[in-house]
Amino acid sequence: MNTTEDKLRERIKELTCLYEVTSIIVNCDYSQLELSLQAIAHCLKGAVQYETESYVKITTNNYVLEDGSFKENLCCIKSNIKVFNEVSGTILIGYPSDKFSEDDFLDEEKKLLENVCLEIGNLIERKQIRDNEAYIKKQMERTDRLNILGEITAGIAHELNTPLTNILGFTELLEDEIKDKKQLNDLGRIKESAIFSREIVKKLMFFACEVPQQMQKVTLKPIVDNVLNLLKPSFKNKNIQSIFNIESPELQIRADEIQITQVLFNIIMNAIYASPEHSKVEISIKKLKGNIQVKIIDEGSGIASTIEDKVYEPFFTTKPTGDGSGLGLSVVHGIISSHKGTIKHSKNSPKGTIFTINFPEN
Repeated sequence: MNTTEDKLRERIKELTCLYEVTSIIVNCDYSQLELSLQAIAHCLKGAVQYETESYVKITTNNYVLEDGSFKENLCCIKSNIKVFNEVSGTILIGYPSDKFSEDDFLDEEKKLLENVCLEIGNLIERKQIRDNEAYIKKQMERTDRLNILGEITAGIAHELNTPLTNILGFTELLEDEIKDKKQLNDLGRIKESAIFSREIVKKLMFFACEVPQQMQKVTLKPIVDNVLNLLKPSFKNKNIQSIFNIESPELQIRADEIQITQVLFNIIMNAIYASPEHSKVEISIKKLKGNIQVKIIDEGSGIASTIEDKVYEPFFTTKPTGDGSGLGLSVVHGIISSHKGTIKHSKNSPKGTIFTINFPEN
């Protein structure tokens, strides 16, 4: 490129590219960022001297976009894309090394590449800020809904508690008076339904924080033994083996005994529900770095990656209608949090789920 006309032509191409890149960024739909980056790559390809020979590659944390034919050996220029002062991508422009050298790139082209990287970095920063704001807004809306839901469920629980108690009481009185076997069976079904409904009411009250905690030192072994004894028929019905290992029978935590019983009952019950016949459910408890760690391990189908973030949400359940209220793990999460503990789940190998609960030792 020797003549003034050639130099002017190249400057026009570079300025046109910068203008087009700016227009693409200004009109960018953040939900279609990939398309905008692809358009920018095309603009850059047309901005260099030897457009038909050029190859452009834009790499970010989420995308890899190319324009032009990749050659095995390239001579190239490259610039970093920085997002919040951290390198999070690059733009590369190359020519086939058997025809060109780095000297074939103009200083103005290198400057153009740096400017485009700067613009893309600013674009990604704005997208991340927008995404974070949307996430925070969503979380705040969810918190507001849960607060309202808590007030509603507290009212529902109080309204239902008295009639359910009356239903159970009068059913038990009738059982003492009626001798007909069919009628007794019908009363039994009424009683089972009332007990099931009462358990949902209890969960609603726990969810709404309407049940005061009685915090004291509790020994975990007898609580687990009691839960396993209560669930013995469920284990037996599916031929599931229960395995209980505890580092020391004296391990204690400061907790509400009734609430901790409910936590263990719900998680172990879920493990039984998820487990196939002739499998096993293992409960292990040990002291670990100032915490008491409880693990409940099953060999079921596991938790699908698509619902991992939802399992602790109120009223979310994968069980068929009538088999679960969707409050179990939500209540569990709330109780554990109120005890300053944590709960997480992970995959068991080769299949199943591991729930890990950590309670502070004191």
